Amino acid sequence: MAADGDAKKRRAALAALELVTRDTIIGIGTGSTVNFLIEGLAARPGLVRAAVSSSEESSARLRTAGVALADLNDLGELPLYIDGADEATPARHLTKGGGGALTREKIVAAAARRFACIVDDSKMVETLGRFPLPVEVIPMARALVARALAARGGRPVWRQGFITDNGNHILDVHGLVIADPPALERELNQIAGVVTIGLFAVRPADVLLIGTAQGVETR
Repeated sequence: MAADGDAKKRRAALAALELVTRDTIIGIGTGSTVNFLIEGLAARPGLVRAAVSSSEESSARLRTAGVALADLNDLGELPLYIDGADEATPARHLTKGGGGALTREKIVAAAARRFACIVDDSKMVETLGRFPLPVEVIPMARALVARALAARGGRPVWRQGFITDNGNHILDVHGLVIADPPALERELNQIAGVVTIGLFAVRPADVLLIGTAQGVETR
């Protein structure tokens, strides 16, 4: 089954390469599906001039693939950002952050004119909430934020032993039924001590590329 899942992820990742205009600078996300994208970039040297990476892990993979890294602060708007998701809806709302890179991912997505999300069909849901919602928090505020999340009906679990690339902690919130993702994203972002949350709904994906057994579905 894992091999089947990898084949679907690879199909979605390679389909995203067709959206890339040669010799541009693009944003690159983090995760297992993105790793197939980076492999695809390695096989097409010169396709992109450089990439803005959302994590130290992806930066290392991009260097190995021979792709130059760019600093977002030195650039204007990015033409394209490509990343995966832990859950996605037909409305292109996403849950992200299973790998812990949600804050940098959200920053690069905000800087991009177009956000292409690559997933396999197992990630598609009608309502977000099956996958625990990652929330990045300032360490001193972890318990404070956990209480606020519990008061809203969630069951926050500290991802012990994990520190984000920004030096922060992650709370994975179980048990939420996310009926209105943009509203919940705005609400939870206002809790003192929250850096950002793994809902990508206020700025959803512009296009979903969904790897299936038959090929790639575009939404």
